[in-house]
Amino acid sequence: MTETARGTFEVTITPQPPDDSGFGRFDLAKTWSGDLTGTSQGLMLSAGDPGQGRAGYVALEVCEATLGGHSGSFAFQQLGVMRPEGQELRYDIVPGSGSGELAGIEGSLALTIDDEGHTYELTYTLG
Repeated sequence: MTETARGTFEVTITPQPPDDSGFGRFDLAKTWSGDLTGTSQGLMLSAGDPGQGRAGYVALEVCEATLGGHSGSFAFQQLGVMRPEGQELRYDIVPGSGSGELAGIEGSLALTIDDEGHTYELTYTLG
């Protein structure tokens, strides 16, 4: 059965020193509130020129949380693209990444960023 979780999260993005790859590297740390409560840690790689409105990033993060009364962990994968005409974001739970009471979890997250912060709507199933 498909479930929906809603809430907010706080994120800290910490730039890492540049290397020879040409990618921007950032550590992610999030605190989730609402129907999903817990923390996550991750890594983001970026390329392009965000100052000109043209860039992209990929990220993976592991979330240790309680969701719908079930505790465990799972991984999110993100793909973001920025162009002058708009942005695209794909934010999915990595299949096979769930553990504990969240084993078998699959789903996707819709994200809204506004003046109030980051709001999520997570649509998921537990296997």
